[in-house]
Amino acid sequence: MRHSLANEQVWYIGRAAGVNTRPGELRLWLPPHGLIRWWRDHVNAEIDHPAVVQRIFDESGWSPRFIFMVVMSAGIAELGLLQSSPAVVIGAMLISPLMGPIMGLGFGLALFDFASLRRSLAALALAVPLAIAFTALIVLCSPLQSATPEILARTQPNLFDLVIALFSALAGSFALIRGKGETIVGVAIATALMPPLATVGFGLATGNSAIAWGALALFATNFVTIALSATIMARLYGFGHYLSTHQTWLQTGLLLGAFVAMAVPLGLSLEHIASQAVTTNQIRAALAEASGREARITQLDIDFQAVPIAVRTVIITPRQKAVSTAQLANAIKARIGQAVALQADQVWRAPSSSGLDDAKAALARAQDLQMEERHTEHIRYMLAIAAGAAPDDVLIDREAHRAQVAAVLLPGADLATYHALEQHIAALADGWTVMLAPPAGLNLLPVPVTGNGQLSSAAMAAVETNIWAAKRWNWAALGIPGWLAAMPAHPSSLQAEAKAIGEIASDADITPVAGGKYHAGILQLAPIKPNTTAKGA
Repeated sequence: MRHSLANEQVWYIGRAAGVNTRPGELRLWLPPHGLIRWWRDHVNAEIDHPAVVQRIFDESGWSPRFIFMVVMSAGIAELGLLQSSPAVVIGAMLISPLMGPIMGLGFGLALFDFASLRRSLAALALAVPLAIAFTALIVLCSPLQSATPEILARTQPNLFDLVIALFSALAGSFALIRGKGETIVGVAIATALMPPLATVGFGLATGNSAIAWGALALFATNFVTIALSATIMARLYGFGHYLSTHQTWLQTGLLLGAFVAMAVPLGLSLEHIASQAVTTNQIRAALAEASGREARITQLDIDFQAVPIAVRTVIITPRQKAVSTAQLANAIKARIGQAVALQADQVWRAPSSSGLDDAKAALARAQDLQMEERHTEHIRYMLAIAAGAAPDDVLIDREAHRAQVAAVLLPGADLATYHALEQHIAALADGWTVMLAPPAGLNLLPVPVTGNGQLSSAAMAAVETNIWAAKRWNWAALGIPGWLAAMPAHPSSLQAEAKAIGEIASDADITPVAGGKYHAGILQLAPIKPNTTAKGA
């Protein structure tokens, strides 16, 4: 039989094995013998090919309902990722309509149905940017903009993600062809697609290109795997195009080109994933060998984007057999051939401790590390907001517990504003050293003179802020009006106050020198270049 689909002639495999059929009749594209004959007669013969293709055609294009469901599922997925809630993310997977166009793309390749391909690609070209844009808007409007474990889990594609996509596509194609479990099909396909798209939106909204590109790579890998798997299943179950005289070599070349274009990024992604998997196994093996047989590695996190590669691990080991971090780092370097930035947290256990005790200790340490990471990201975003900078511009030294950023010029802000912002964040960042460098070019605060040789509280506040700014700007010296390297026995009130300011500067490792201006009861301090820092006036 012949089925007209969007003005294209699509032909299906049927029972008429070995019969020369006319256009419009059933045609077999596999040799009718042995296992192939059995598969055709007992499996393919049970498939209602026109009904399956019509169902795929109906669900592969875009419609108002399709757009609405894309937006809703994308929004739910983004909210679930921001809250790190797997249950909410699963809710988004259940209602995502992306399965239809992707199945249409896979079957379109199998059927040589270019009209169906165009229809599916048009729906995807509309749905993907819309989902990313809507999720980015949600993140921009949300007070929660920290990368949660659910988000980070979708920025480093691995072999398990690829296998999940493959199994989802095979199961989805089977259920669709056999007319069973349509709801399961949607869940299987959406599992591998909508959360990565929402993660791309998060990366774009927060300016984190590593997250955006990583999630996009995951989406592309899963998308290609699902489409090609659907094509293979369609061919396996007898969906094929009748090679009429109107089909040209150009159409064949276009089909092959489509396969190559989809296979190349998949191959590159597989190579990248395999390389990281091999490196991960080598690092784990190096840690296990260096730590000894009685030690157990309970957590291993690797950031391949960092330079050098950043490795964080938790190792449970007997106290008397603990190995230094330097030894572990050297073992990793010897195994993979490059240095790494290693943070190893070793949980010491008593010789008599049981496996349950070890598990509890590992869980407690993992929870501590998770809380520490959240605290670190909270500090990063607080500093970024205070400085008017992007979160990626905040430099984080986890080992030294130090965070620093260069602020941009904010309207109406002076040095006192930036100093107060740093002090506020430092009070919240317990155990961390916070450094917020004010914008270069801001004037130092004027220091009022009392005339009695002593600094007032207002003058002390201005001096402390000016010296703080000099430290953040890495000044070696500070010009002070009235400063003398050798003060007279009976200094004037101006000299006495200059001396007090110089002593505060010296305590901060800044050299006081003569400089700046004094006018109308105001001391205006000034920066001094390093080659003019000789004391005295």
